[in-house]
Amino acid sequence: MTGRTTEHAMEQGKNAAHAAPALIALDWGTTSLRAYLFDAAGKVLDTRVSTAGIMNLPVPAEEGGFDAAFDEACGVWLAASPSLPVLAAGMVGSAQGWVQAPYVETPAGEDALVAGIVTVRAACGAQVAVVPGVLEPGALPNVMRGEETQIFGALSGESSQAQAQSEAQAEAPTALIGLPGTHAKWAVMEGARIARFYTFMTGEVYAALKAHTILGRTMKLPAAPDTAAFLRGVTVAREHGSAGLLATAFSTRTLGLTDQLAADEQPDYLSGLVIGHELAGLEAVLARRDVALAACTPQLIGADALCERYRLALAQFGCTGARIVHAATERGLWRIAVRAGLVRAAA
Repeated sequence: MTGRTTEHAMEQGKNAAHAAPALIALDWGTTSLRAYLFDAAGKVLDTRVSTAGIMNLPVPAEEGGFDAAFDEACGVWLAASPSLPVLAAGMVGSAQGWVQAPYVETPAGEDALVAGIVTVRAACGAQVAVVPGVLEPGALPNVMRGEETQIFGALSGESSQAQAQSEAQAEAPTALIGLPGTHAKWAVMEGARIARFYTFMTGEVYAALKAHTILGRTMKLPAAPDTAAFLRGVTVAREHGSAGLLATAFSTRTLGLTDQLAADEQPDYLSGLVIGHELAGLEAVLARRDVALAACTPQLIGADALCERYRLALAQFGCTGARIVHAATERGLWRIAVRAGLVRAAA
């Protein structure tokens, strides 16, 4: 066999080894379950998505609901490779979850998460390692479950260049990671640890104002997102929001009544208003620690369209370096699994 043929065969063998399943990882939240099958190189080979969140199990939990959902999502994979290690993160580790994984307290790094892992044995025999959430204790305690995994996934980077940037950011005195959504999270990273974080109920409040208050009565769904109306709302929150959201929210209606805001502009205006108030609040709490929001280069984790809205809104506050991160959940699950020794990453 020639040297070239030998080299080719070795490369094929390496690729085949990498393609073999090495880990099952679950992002198991309140309303959904997303399962990933990884190879030894950390590449996702397959994905299963289910609506069987912990509050929407196929049968009640006491009747084996978690086992049923787990088997439905991962049974085929485990049938082919029964010894695969399994890692799960999210609300599956809450008091209402499959097994309770007590919170670890800030400042929290990956080692603290790994030390706090709790295991539960599935009916099929698989042992599932469950990642704990993070608690910031105090007079107004704060908690997260699932976001911590995404945060450490963001630190992994998407490429060698992005990884170098993320590692540099992780070593910086302060870095900022945002997770927009129903309950938006903003984590302040010091080194590679979650030092503290803030939760803003922005998405939920927006939905409630739109669907259950008088503001929704005059709204009309726009044919496409209205960026100008959105930024107008952000500006109002930034420039006239000192009295708070309760004082400015009514302008969604009054601007319409005075013909200054069309019905199909009002939803995006209100969206900009609540996000603008969120960022004004974030700016204020960071300033108390002598951190300027405008000087930060946040990483944003979430749906592209929503993260893009936040990127535009952040620019109104002078924060122009925000970057949207992709596949943070997958990379975070893989990173924690490697750190926990559940799988050995291929060289």
